[in-house]
Amino acid sequence: MPTSPVSDDVPEVLDRREGPHGEVVLRRHGDLLQIIANGCFLMDTSDGRSERLLVDAALAALDARPAPKVLIGGLGVGFSLAHAAADPRWGRITVVEREPAVVDWHRHGPLGAFSRAALDDPRTEIVEDDLIAHVDETCATYDALCLDIDNGPGWTVTEGNAGLYSEAGIARCARALTPGGVLAVWSAQPSPEFEGTLRNAGFQRVRTEEVEVARGVPDVVHLAVRPG
Repeated sequence: MPTSPVSDDVPEVLDRREGPHGEVVLRRHGDLLQIIANGCFLMDTSDGRSERLLVDAALAALDARPAPKVLIGGLGVGFSLAHAAADPRWGRITVVEREPAVVDWHRHGPLGAFSRAALDDPRTEIVEDDLIAHVDETCATYDALCLDIDNGPGWTVTEGNAGLYSEAGIARCARALTPGGVLAVWSAQPSPEFEGTLRNAGFQRVRTEEVEVARGVPDVVHLAVRPG
């Protein structure tokens, strides 16, 4: 029996899974794909400007370092990865994603439309792991950490992520960076408190870049440089 068409006004659930940190849902709402985690809206495919800024601002802050290695925290809808892979100046591109469902939606599902070329790029490596655990356990160092795993330092997806934005958590990120490396953190709103945390953790050239949105406060990228 043919199904009735889904109204653009009502999101259509494409997949719902229980992941290691709770429920994750992929929805289609009109032309948009959306990721929901534990009932909290994370991101959709509507824009991507701030995700691209996350990558571009980190690269610019590296002052023309040749073939820098970048870790992207969170695969999401693939905007950051796709933008990094489209730029030949990046060297190795490592993406850490803790939700197997998200990786599967990219490799075998509809999100592949946004990331397929980037996933096929030989510079790209996908690591299925918790970002905090990866930063603590990896022997690798990166020239840039581009983190987009929450809605911001004060609006985390899970309670366990809060420690990442503390002074101790930021110091752990610093250990995964090369001298002069860049930490870039996406946020749905500015956080002067987080800027203070970055400075207290020893980072330099701390600043915040904004991306205007249609309504409400702008998205931002917090940037900081590990001392050389």
